[in-house]
Amino acid sequence: MGKYSLFIIFIFFSSFAFSQSNDQVMDELEDELTPGSDIFSDFNEDLESAQVFEDERFYRYGRFFSVNFGGGFTTFTGNRGRAYEDNHPTFHLSTNYFLDFRKAISIGLEYSKHTSILDTVVNGYPDQGRLGALVTDFTRVFVGYKYYVDTSDLGTAITYSNPHFIGRLEYWYQSTKFIDQKSLPTDKGGGIGSGIGFGLEFPVELKESYISVEALYHVVNFYDKYTQDYRQIPNESDSTYGYEDLTGNVVSLIFTYNFTW
Repeated sequence: MGKYSLFIIFIFFSSFAFSQSNDQVMDELEDELTPGSDIFSDFNEDLESAQVFEDERFYRYGRFFSVNFGGGFTTFTGNRGRAYEDNHPTFHLSTNYFLDFRKAISIGLEYSKHTSILDTVVNGYPDQGRLGALVTDFTRVFVGYKYYVDTSDLGTAITYSNPHFIGRLEYWYQSTKFIDQKSLPTDKGGGIGSGIGFGLEFPVELKESYISVEALYHVVNFYDKYTQDYRQIPNESDSTYGYEDLTGNVVSLIFTYNFTW
């Protein structure tokens, strides 16, 4: 067999191999470009498998609901903070619904009581003399969102403390009674507010009970925020217990015992 014959055989087999390879590539392209096909099918399958695994892990090891009872402290900043003496404790009741390991929705209410002393004649009640003691009750209802920090790469102590961020939308209902002026009606009103903070949850028994501590800073549009009713009338007395307004925000620290399912 001459060298020309070998060259012809080589060209023939090379052409056949190229044709087969080209046909295979074209078939794959046609499959990928066929309407209804998914060029990311392998990626989607991996993503769906990971999601199924995460859901199964949550159903097996996660918490679904919790009911939280507790108490703590509520105090104010600004003029409102100077006016009020806080009558601790603050009472707390809430429930959480866990969306997954890291997210939860909370609904609840809190109640606190505060006392102020107006040992002077004030702008809003000039004929009453010195108003004396006022007791203000705050009842707030809230809807909140909790985001639990991923602590899988951190130490065991941090992981078991379940650190989380908190955001809340709140409605504050306010009621002020004039203890030393029985003839004056109770002053009532409400205001929309929001809260943001940070919390920790320490397990007493995993998936069954936890002790929680949460610190929040609240900004509230109180209905009497800019009131001039408690401004001291000049030269009526030597007292300095009047207040130009009742501006100020709120700080709370709440401890709860959480029953979970």
